[in-house]
Amino acid sequence: MADPAECTIKVMCRFRPLNSSEVTRGDRYIPKFQGEDTVVIASKPYMFDRVFQSSTTQEQVYNACAQKIVKDVLEGYNGTIFAYGQTSSGKTHTMEGNLHDTDAMGIIPRIVQDIFNYIYSMDENLEFHIKVSYFEIYLDKIRDLLDVSKTNLSVHEDKNRVPYVKGCTERFVCSPDEVMDTIDEGKSNRHVAVTNMNEHSSRSHSIFLINVKQENTQTEQKLSGKLYLVDLAGSEKVSKTGAEGAVLDEAKNINKSLSSLGNVISALAEGTAYIPYRDSKMTRILQDSLGGNCRTTIVICASPSSYNESETKSTLMFGQRAKTIKNTVTVNVELTAEQWKQKYEREKEKNKTLRNTVTWLENELNRWRNGENVPVEEQFDKEKANAEVLALDNIINEKTASTPNIPGVRLTDVEKDKCEAELAKLYKQLDDKDEEINQQSQLAEKLKQQMLDQEELLASSRRDHENLQAELNRLQAENEASKDEVKEVLQALEELAVNYDQKSQEVEDKTKEFETISEELSQKSSILSSLDSELQKLKEMSNHQKKRVTEMMSSLLKDLAEIGIAVGSNDIKQHEGGSGMIDEEFTVARLYISKMKSEVKTMVKRCKQLEGTQSESNKKMDENENELAACQLRISQHEAKIKSLTEYLQNVEQKKRQLEENVDSLNEELVKLSAQEKVHAMEKENEIQTANEIKEAVDKQIHSHREAHQKQISNLRDELDNKEKLITELQDLNQKIILEQERLRVEHEKLKSTDQEKSRKLHELTVMQDRREQARQDLKGLEETVAKELQTLHNLRKLFVQDLATRVKKSAEMDSDDTGGSAAQKQKISFLENNLEQLTKVHKQLVRDNADLRCELPKLEKRLRATAERVKALESALKEAKENAARDRKRYQQEVDRIKEAVRAKNMARRGHSAQIAKPIRPGQQPVASPTHPNINRSGGGFYQNSQTVSIRGGSSAKPEKN
Repeated sequence: MADPAECTIKVMCRFRPLNSSEVTRGDRYIPKFQGEDTVVIASKPYMFDRVFQSSTTQEQVYNACAQKIVKDVLEGYNGTIFAYGQTSSGKTHTMEGNLHDTDAMGIIPRIVQDIFNYIYSMDENLEFHIKVSYFEIYLDKIRDLLDVSKTNLSVHEDKNRVPYVKGCTERFVCSPDEVMDTIDEGKSNRHVAVTNMNEHSSRSHSIFLINVKQENTQTEQKLSGKLYLVDLAGSEKVSKTGAEGAVLDEAKNINKSLSSLGNVISALAEGTAYIPYRDSKMTRILQDSLGGNCRTTIVICASPSSYNESETKSTLMFGQRAKTIKNTVTVNVELTAEQWKQKYEREKEKNKTLRNTVTWLENELNRWRNGENVPVEEQFDKEKANAEVLALDNIINEKTASTPNIPGVRLTDVEKDKCEAELAKLYKQLDDKDEEINQQSQLAEKLKQQMLDQEELLASSRRDHENLQAELNRLQAENEASKDEVKEVLQALEELAVNYDQKSQEVEDKTKEFETISEELSQKSSILSSLDSELQKLKEMSNHQKKRVTEMMSSLLKDLAEIGIAVGSNDIKQHEGGSGMIDEEFTVARLYISKMKSEVKTMVKRCKQLEGTQSESNKKMDENENELAACQLRISQHEAKIKSLTEYLQNVEQKKRQLEENVDSLNEELVKLSAQEKVHAMEKENEIQTANEIKEAVDKQIHSHREAHQKQISNLRDELDNKEKLITELQDLNQKIILEQERLRVEHEKLKSTDQEKSRKLHELTVMQDRREQARQDLKGLEETVAKELQTLHNLRKLFVQDLATRVKKSAEMDSDDTGGSAAQKQKISFLENNLEQLTKVHKQLVRDNADLRCELPKLEKRLRATAERVKALESALKEAKENAARDRKRYQQEVDRIKEAVRAKNMARRGHSAQIAKPIRPGQQPVASPTHPNINRSGGGFYQNSQTVSIRGGSSAKPEKN
């Protein structure tokens, strides 16, 4: 096979003229043409390889689109031409036209004529084998148009993973007339219909396949090429075509397959990894034509009418996407034994050089990994190795080109005439044998078909029996499963009833707890009110005592002021001999002051009592607040529990209803199954009771079950209503308690604020009382304080003298110690100085070494990085070399397997009795056509032959004719 080459898909655009209905409707002609490759629609240009105007002839379209593909197919390439567009846009006219009119015929008949014209003008050493297939894709099923009994063919892949239609009819042909007869036969079997937009609307995608195989009898070179000629059905809008019934179903399948084609084109244009070829059979068949080994030309046909402007734009966008797709084309060549030998030698030498490269790279990599430094001249040079491989290929190619061809033997005219007469006689005998072989093969095919029919009948009866047995087993299993489910449902219902009783008991318990808590709350509130009243009384008493204290303090202050004024103004005159009066006054003052002291002490005791009572009341209030908070917490907990219980009851009710419905349905199914079992049992035992009576009994049973379940459901619903009423009453009571609690909390806040205000005032009074007491104590203890200070001063003087004596003694002892220990201290100091000098020297040396290492570190890092990069490069080169070697080894193995398979096929063909018989056409000899169209059924990867094979030799001057 030759080296692959990329080529893009060619896209041609053709506009048909306005038809009569569009002219009658008054539609505008919307396309505007710019040159031969651009069309403008609604001010937007669309560029293609070629744009054909409405006046373009069929011959011009053929010369631009298809003429070059004929030559490519005969040179060993694959080709595809298909027309795409909306319905009634001229696709069938472009591909087929009028098959028997020289001016109006389309691409397919012109290609057929050109293929044979090229063959007749080629080298006389070439021998051609041409076979054709014709099938359609209707309702996403492949239907053979040459054998209408084959209605649902499948798509398979050959050994080269190229898709083909398995079982389709393949006819060998040797003239254009035979091909045209085949096309006429297939076209008569194709599906068409009448719509609002087209009188002959194609309802299927038709594919005409031409397979050309050629062999050079002198060099034994074999080439093969396939040409797909596809006429797609048009996309349709039901609102425009008016499709109904079967035509509507056909339109749905057509649009679906065209949508799959559009998805494939979009995926190929975007370059995505996954291409959805398998979404439809049409894209599966055309897989090699779209992005594979094929030269493809797409003719997009469009309507010029403004009525179809949106469809025309969509078609042009499809063409622009398809234009970006690239195919990889190669020549389909079968190499001769000498060419295989040369290729083997070339691959062997290349493999040898690659092995040497791998060993070199491994050695170099091992040296790098061991830490060696490989010089540049010893390192592997990739460019040099590639140059050596190319030089080796050139030497081998020159050797193959220099081998001379063996010249052919020249014959005289007499010998030629004699050989031709002998050949004609031999061909006559071969034709007779061909007819006999054809008859025998037809008889064998009929017998084989009958045997296949019988086998299908037996298989279908076996399948029916197995299906019935499986259905019976399934029904029995379902019956058992339904019984188990009924048991499980009954158990679940019992558990639900138990749970329901437990939850109802829990609700009753919680309501009782709630009632007790509400009673406790009422008791606590009454206690709180009594405490509040006591607190009010205590506050009144404290206010009364404070008033009395203030009055007494004010009178005391007045008396003290009068005494101070009397003492300070010297109103009391000292008379000589009047000391008795002064003593009396002092005694009176002392009595008065002692009285005042006793009064103050009683006032202090009373204040302490009041403070104690206030602290007790505060403690009680804190305890009440804690109890109130605990009550609030309990209330919130009970509310949450009640809410969760109500939700749980609702969920239980829903589950119960669902389970009841399931039980009803399962009971009905169980009754039906039991009735069916009874019916089967009665049929087996041939009892007299009829099925209607059983049905009535089953209906009665079902009715009784339904009534019982309805009664049970009504009772449960009544109980649920009662529970819901109880829950609503509890919720109302809870709301009332919450409101009462809120009111108490507000009152408590008020009492707390008033109590804080009174405590603040009491604190101020106590502070004033303390200040007055402090002033009295200061006046009383002034003399004691002065005496104490004098005593402390005397003590301090004594301590100072003692401290001074002890310090003098200590200084004398220190002087005696200094004279003895100075030498040892000097030695220690000198030793420490020496150590310090050594440490400074070592530190300086370490600093210098560190600086040197820092200078060397970047160089070492650079060398290490270079070594790592070199190792990575060598590893990647080694990996690439190994992959290339593995790839070449795999390719070599595939080629060897292919050679073995070809040799095995040749040996089998030689041993078989159904060998292909070629009838070459020589120059000056009229081509002999076969009396019938021989058929070949393709199955699997090879051919099952049931007819003769016709081959055509190049170099003939005239076209073949039928005998």
